[in-house]
Amino acid sequence: MAAPEEQDLTQEQTERLLQFQDLTGIESMDQCRRTLEQHNWNIEAAVQDRLNEQEGVPSVFNPLPASRPLNVNTADNRVYNYIVPRPQPRGLLGWGYYLILLPFRFTYYTLLDIFRFALRFIRPDPRSHVTDPVGDVVSFIHDFEEKYGTTHPIFYQGTYSQALNDAKRELRFLLVYLHGDDHQDSDEFCRNTLSSAEVIQFINNRMLFWACSTSKPEGYRVSLALRGNTYPFLAMIMLKDRRMTVVGRLEGVIQPEDFINQLTFIMDANQPYLMTERMEREERNQTQVLRQQQDEAYLASLRADQEKERRRKQEQEQKKWEEEQAVQKKQAEEIRRKTLQEEKVRKSAGLPPEPHADNPDSVKIVFKMPNDSRVERRFLFSQSLMVVHDFLFSLKETPEKFQIVANFPRRVLPCLATKEQPIPPTLKEAGLNRSEVLFVQDLSDD
Repeated sequence: MAAPEEQDLTQEQTERLLQFQDLTGIESMDQCRRTLEQHNWNIEAAVQDRLNEQEGVPSVFNPLPASRPLNVNTADNRVYNYIVPRPQPRGLLGWGYYLILLPFRFTYYTLLDIFRFALRFIRPDPRSHVTDPVGDVVSFIHDFEEKYGTTHPIFYQGTYSQALNDAKRELRFLLVYLHGDDHQDSDEFCRNTLSSAEVIQFINNRMLFWACSTSKPEGYRVSLALRGNTYPFLAMIMLKDRRMTVVGRLEGVIQPEDFINQLTFIMDANQPYLMTERMEREERNQTQVLRQQQDEAYLASLRADQEKERRRKQEQEQKKWEEEQAVQKKQAEEIRRKTLQEEKVRKSAGLPPEPHADNPDSVKIVFKMPNDSRVERRFLFSQSLMVVHDFLFSLKETPEKFQIVANFPRRVLPCLATKEQPIPPTLKEAGLNRSEVLFVQDLSDD
């Protein structure tokens, strides 16, 4: 983070820069400095503008289009108008002075109006084209402080439209002051009334305060919208019947005490409308929250129903898959059993005939089955042990998988061909005697 150069800033500006960074949390010191410079080092206005940006309100240095209409109701029949007449001359000297200057005043203002009227035919009034509304407001504030000092209410440093939007959003009163540079009463009002400590405290605590000169395009545009007749001109605006409405006008020089009294009267008379707006807005907010909660509950219920439906479909698919697997397994089992039975028949048909008991080469073998039954058959010494295996395989009581075990010594007879012994041995090679008892072991579980 780059620190500002000390020779460019005064000690007061440096303190304001650090304070602004602390209040807003902006890391870039250059950005903080640019923001404060845009607001003429007014830290309150800069912080307010920063908060407006965070709330989604356009920055006063990125304003809304200047051509946007000023949507303010000025036709309310209940508007309060307070016009201060100019004081009449007192005494013979006063009336004499007044009568002497009257022709000069009349001639001056008449010629000035004729000149302005004629000038409009030559070229349009440049104030009718608003190109930089924020610049107009900031320029007026700068000129005001140069002429009258910095003791004044906090000026809203933004466009008139933005001030209306803030007053509407915050449900606050908006006091608009239009300054007539050429009017003879403007200086007295600014020096005596707007610089009064009581007036400053009253305005800062209870309302927003927007001001501009009618010599600026933005101020001139607002004066046309609010229909000001004389200066100083002030208009009190508030949200009434869901529209920003002028509820009071103050025109002419007014003293601080009377100024506060008139504003208090206007605010007290219209406070019920503002309270009604607050209650309606709160009700709308509660209704919106309730609707949002109902929508969330509906969505939660919908998601729960969708989840139930998804699980139901998943269970149905799982059940259907299991049924299909069971059918396939059953079919495979039937095919296997059928194939096994056909293999048993084939093996039985391929067995050589049993030799006669008188045959000297015959071997009598008694098989003890796993179910404790006994099977007896004769074989030849020259026959392969595979013939013995095929005989047992063809029997119904023989397990699907089995092995033949001989005792004394105990050993498993190699009846099937293996990689190490492709051709099984004969009964004689296996060491069997003329009479043997062999055991059939069930290997199906393995």
